Amino acid sequence: MKYFVFRNYTVEPFFKGFEANFSNYEDVSFIDKTADAYIWFYFSPYKLDSDIAAKEIEHYCELLDMVYSNIGADKDFIVFTMNVLYKINYVTSNKVLENAVAKYNEKIYSMPAKVIDISDFYRNFSAEQLIDWKYYFLSQTPVNPKLSSQFGKWFLRQIEILEMKRKKCIALDLDNTLWHGILGEDDIKMGEDYPGAAYRFFQNYLLKLSRAGIILAVCSKNNEAEAFDVIQNHPDMILKKDTFSAYRINWNNKVDNIREIAEELNIGLDSMVFIDDNPAERELVKQALPEVCVPEFPAKPYLYPVFIKQLTDDYFSAYKLTQEDFDKNRHYKKNAERNVYKKQFTDMDSYLRGLEIKLTIEKLNEFNKARFAQMTQKTNQFNLTTKRYTEAQIRTFADNGGLVLGLRVKDKFGDGGIGGLAIITIDGQKAYMDTFLLSCRILGRGIECIFIKYVLTKLKKMGIAYVKAAYIKTQKNEQVEKFYDSVGFVAIETFADSVNYELELENKEFSLSDIYELEDLCESE
Repeated sequence: MKYFVFRNYTVEPFFKGFEANFSNYEDVSFIDKTADAYIWFYFSPYKLDSDIAAKEIEHYCELLDMVYSNIGADKDFIVFTMNVLYKINYVTSNKVLENAVAKYNEKIYSMPAKVIDISDFYRNFSAEQLIDWKYYFLSQTPVNPKLSSQFGKWFLRQIEILEMKRKKCIALDLDNTLWHGILGEDDIKMGEDYPGAAYRFFQNYLLKLSRAGIILAVCSKNNEAEAFDVIQNHPDMILKKDTFSAYRINWNNKVDNIREIAEELNIGLDSMVFIDDNPAERELVKQALPEVCVPEFPAKPYLYPVFIKQLTDDYFSAYKLTQEDFDKNRHYKKNAERNVYKKQFTDMDSYLRGLEIKLTIEKLNEFNKARFAQMTQKTNQFNLTTKRYTEAQIRTFADNGGLVLGLRVKDKFGDGGIGGLAIITIDGQKAYMDTFLLSCRILGRGIECIFIKYVLTKLKKMGIAYVKAAYIKTQKNEQVEKFYDSVGFVAIETFADSVNYELELENKEFSLSDIYELEDLCESE
């Protein structure tokens, strides 16, 4: 990613390791059109007169408007908030500088830009650590350049958050992790008094994560019946059995249990975070499953608030949430019900008919664009090219005459939300399948074949003669290596990590099975 940074001070040290070019101080006359994204990084002026500083901040707002009006809609615009880092309080009741900064921040939050709150970084350091006046006077560097390494790591995480990259699942131990005490040996505590209050605080946090789309699972060495007796019946227990989408409560190896949980949920091990108070168990998982994140556990229960803040910052923050995020745990529970239901049938067709599957195709719009972008950022297993796109970039495909089609899935167990995406560019009678992906939670029902056949049928109706596509191999998408072959594409070029395909649509007919009800909202528009 190539950035162009608008700045009013020297900020180059903070972007080491990033491909970035920089404006001159307070210069908006040049906009680098080759940049992939733009950053606006302005600081409150270090002035002895607050009135003068406030006037400059008002001017920054005008400059910001000028820049934003000249940046293409297909490029991300990232804006940092502003903080008062230095002020001389001649008159303590004079808040003109603070008011100007507040107005500035209010403005940027009202813009259709991506905002990064710089105070999240500042709060990790004291005022003395944040500013080194030697560097300020030597090179106009407003923040101590010795913090550049920490800033680089923090900024990289902020970009991941903007791209909606976060972990999907927490696998939790029970004893002295979710509650205080050992089942069968101690009185279980999670009430209003310490230490139980700390565990109750932690459970409230986990419930909040669950409602925001993070999957909760139990991985504990206990007797299952005794564990669920506490979970369901203890008066101070906040999390109940139906809060957890999967569980392994037994005396088996936790490494094997985590693998089974990942397989049951159909998620990658690198989507998981394992939390356990036992350092031996944590070390075993670290060594055997390096893809799983295993944070250090707080030494004392009263450190839970510090622990959960770090957990959120490192793994679970999201810039914004889609409806699918809020519904995610329900989706995984429904999948478990589908698996139980499947066991009633001896053949796949009967099972699929019994599910009463309804597929709905919809074009890109203001309501689904965030979900479309999120799927490109997070979907790995059934993703033919694993290309990552922002909302603005996806919008550009549609604006340039391409097709951006989403797939919504519903069956007798509930609405699965938007779980499929196809992005196709069109050039005359030729089309290129840029992106074709399905969420892991809707796999196993033959939906992927219906979706691709629908897309190809639609292209043929549009007069497209040839469709090109590619499979780009990653560590996670081997299951789709032969997908295009299975629907009639012909491999024309094969490389070590990719295959290029072509399909001639003339004389091709694609049968859409009557097992599925298909509604095409594109045709009704």
